[in-house]
Amino acid sequence: METITMYTTNWCPDCRRVKSFLTQRGISYREINIEDDDDAEEIVIKANNGKRKVPTLKVGDRYFACSPFNPTQLAHELNVPLNP
Repeated sequence: METITMYTTNWCPDCRRVKSFLTQRGISYREINIEDDDDAEEIVIKANNGKRKVPTLKVGDRYFACSPFNPTQLAHELNVPLNP
């Protein structure tokens, strides 16, 4: 699987859901809190057409937001089973 980078915030419930989804499936990821990293915040805004949406995931060269959390969509985007 390609490297996954997840852009998050501390207060985001969807971020917690995505982290749990990935962890339950044994999928590793790198987490970057956009409130601690101005460059990361700019990446998120650019990837989401001017919106500050978290979580935003980068898989390879592709970005997508997972807000609101949709496990079916996330499983499809990552090409992993919906159920662990």
